[in-house]
Amino acid sequence: MAGDITTIARPYAEAAFAAARESDQIDTWSEALSLLAAIAGNPGLASQIGNPNVPRERVRDIILNVAGDALPVQVQNLVKLLTENDRLAVLPEIERLFDGLRTEQRGIRQVHIRSAFAMDEVEQTELAKALKSRLGADVELTVETDPALIGGVEIRADDLVIDGSVRGRLQKLATELQI
Repeated sequence: MAGDITTIARPYAEAAFAAARESDQIDTWSEALSLLAAIAGNPGLASQIGNPNVPRERVRDIILNVAGDALPVQVQNLVKLLTENDRLAVLPEIERLFDGLRTEQRGIRQVHIRSAFAMDEVEQTELAKALKSRLGADVELTVETDPALIGGVEIRADDLVIDGSVRGRLQKLATELQI
């Protein structure tokens, strides 16, 4: 399901980023989208967004009223467009993708590391250096410990996935052996 949400949200995020860059308001847009993501992510409102018995326009009005004057007109128009297309639920994903585009524009790649064991600062620094060389850009690491990997690491940078985990190798072996 997460892939579906990303697929739906990506064109909106890219269009929003293009509009923000064109008007030289990337930071303003980022703050507004962050606010909208927080509002739409509120459990009470999220249940209303997905409720077919609640008119979409009512949910839109609630979001715009809660945001108040913090939203530029173009961002308000995005909310209206999302309402018309029944896509208000993807606001948090639009914000996440927009933030990724913003980071990428600054020449930084966001990299998510899952490791079977905790990584200390030295290991993270060495890994960041190696990834900077491989990706050709500065990297911003997010490190998560996941014992289910058994050993090794899994690296994700946008669409690039490097699975050096024991679990990944076992899955590959099972596929090759057709079991």
